[in-house]
Amino acid sequence: MVMLYIFCLFIKKYSEMQYATTYNKSLCFTLKIFCLTGGFPVKEFRIDTKLMAAVTVLAVFLTACSTQKPETMPAPTLHKDRQFAGAAKEIVETATVGAIGDILIHDHVYNDAKTANGYDFNPMFEPVKGMLQAPDILTANQESPVGGTELGVSSYPNFNSPFELSEAVMKAGVDIVSTANNHALDKGFRGINAQIGNFNKIGLPFTGTAANKESREKITVLTRNGIRLAFLSYTYGTNGIPIPRGMEFAVNLIDRELMKKDIERAKRISDAVIVSVHWGNEYQRIPTNEQKSLAAFLADQGVDIIFGSHPHVLQPMEWIKRKDGKRTFVVYSLGNFLSAQIGDYKDIGGLVTLKLTKTVNDEGTKVEVGPPSFQPTFVYRKNRRDFRVIPIEKAGQYGISNAKKMNEETLIHMNQWLR
Repeated sequence: MVMLYIFCLFIKKYSEMQYATTYNKSLCFTLKIFCLTGGFPVKEFRIDTKLMAAVTVLAVFLTACSTQKPETMPAPTLHKDRQFAGAAKEIVETATVGAIGDILIHDHVYNDAKTANGYDFNPMFEPVKGMLQAPDILTANQESPVGGTELGVSSYPNFNSPFELSEAVMKAGVDIVSTANNHALDKGFRGINAQIGNFNKIGLPFTGTAANKESREKITVLTRNGIRLAFLSYTYGTNGIPIPRGMEFAVNLIDRELMKKDIERAKRISDAVIVSVHWGNEYQRIPTNEQKSLAAFLADQGVDIIFGSHPHVLQPMEWIKRKDGKRTFVVYSLGNFLSAQIGDYKDIGGLVTLKLTKTVNDEGTKVEVGPPSFQPTFVYRKNRRDFRVIPIEKAGQYGISNAKKMNEETLIHMNQWLR
C-alpha cells in the first residue's frame, strides 16, 4: 500500500510539471489513475511517452518485488544416533589416618606444666605440632585418666590428669582418643564420668569407655574426605580394679565375642574399621604370641587397622593376610609419646601414618590401606623439667649426641617385618 501511494504521488507531480511546459509539443495520453491513498481524490493526469516508459518499468519492478516468494530453506536433517563407549563412572577419595602412643602424665610432667592459674601442656607438644596436624585424622592412647583437679591430680600407681591436658592434646592435632586401658578405673567410675563430661564439653571424640549402656552401644565414626572411619578400643584389664557391678559398659574389656559383634556393627556404618588394643607385656620390644593371635582374629573379622599400646616401648609393624584375601595393618605397640619414663627405649615413641583410598564404581565400593610411614619421636627433658616431645631426627638440636643413630635404629626396628 505504501509503494502504491508513492507511485501515485510520483505520477501526479510529474504530470503536472510536464503539463505546464510541454503540453502542446508532446503526444499525450490520458490516463485515469485511481489512487486509493491518504485522502486525495481521483485525478486525471496527462503523461508523455517517456514518462510512460519509465512508469511501465517502475510498475514491473514494484510488481516483481511485491510478488517475489521467499527463498525456500531445505528441511533440517536429523542427526543419527551416536554410539558412545565411554568408561564407567568412578569416584576416588583419599584420607590419611595417624596414631601416636601413650599419653601418660607422671608427676614430673604435670609439675612442669603447672602455672599460677592452672596447667599449660602446650609447650610440650609444640616441637611436633606440625607433624601431628599432618594426618586428616589422628588418634592417641590417653592412658592417664583426665578427671580434673576436683578428683585430685595424681601419678603412679593411680593416675589422674588435669582437664588442661586434653585441651593441649586437641590443640596439638589429636582428633580422637582411646580410653580403654589398665588405668581407666584409677579414679573409679566417677573418674570415667568426669573425663567423659570434659571430653563432651570440649568436643573431643573418644572410644573405649562409657557413662551408660546406651553410650557404650554407640560406635564412634569420624568422616574425612568422604571416608567413614569407625573407632573401637579394648583393654586386657584395669589393674585389678573391678568394674562396678551392673556397669560392665564402663570399660571395654578384650572379649572376642563382644569384639566380633562390635566389629560387625561398625562395618555396617563405615568404610574402614580401626581398633586400638591395650595388650602385651610392659617393656618388651617384641609382641607376645597372644598379641599375634588376637591380631589375626581381628583381621579375620574385617578390621582394617590395629593400633597397639601398653608395653611403653615400640613394637614392630606388620601386615596380616586375611581370609577374604585382603590384609590388615597392625603396629603392636606405639610406645610412650609423652611420659616421665626414661631409658631402655621408654622415652622413644612415634607417629605412624597410613593413606586410605576409597574407590566407588559400578562394581561397588572398595577401600585400600596404603603402606605406612613412621616418624620416631623422643621425650626430651632437662633435670626433670622442660619436657618436650621432639622428632628424633632433630634431637641433636637439643644436645642429644647420638640422635642420628637412634633414628636409624628405631626405623629398622619398626619396619623389620614389612619387608
